[in-house]
Amino acid sequence: MDTEDSKALVRRFYEDLWNRRDYSAIGEILTPDIAFHGSLDIDATGHDGFTDYAETVRAAFPDFHNKIEEMIAEGDRLAACLTYTGTHRGEIFGIEGTGRPIRYAGVGIFVFRDERISHVWVLGDRLALLRQLSEPTPGDD
Repeated sequence: MDTEDSKALVRRFYEDLWNRRDYSAIGEILTPDIAFHGSLDIDATGHDGFTDYAETVRAAFPDFHNKIEEMIAEGDRLAACLTYTGTHRGEIFGIEGTGRPIRYAGVGIFVFRDERISHVWVLGDRLALLRQLSEPTPGDD
């Protein structure tokens, strides 16, 4: 894959699978044996494993959105700098939904095989996320 093709595929990964939650193209985007290492400290394998992981995130943040800020590609690897946003509606990390908006940064590292994504490592700023979920908001006293 050339650099532009890998960038287009990562855009589809975030837009189709995450932001639109449209799993109909999963076979075009991810290899059947996809290895996904998410920032929730959960590893997922295969299309079903990835879908389960994505739905776990959606249960906590129904409006979860990924914004690509920058991508850097070399050979069969690509790194994407991201901003994640959403509203905390369901339990995550043992914290029940607060209704608070969240915004934090992360990086996705991708490996490609057979013109699809075969491995993903996501490193999200969990500390920033946890602070937003657990710190009292003004007026909570």
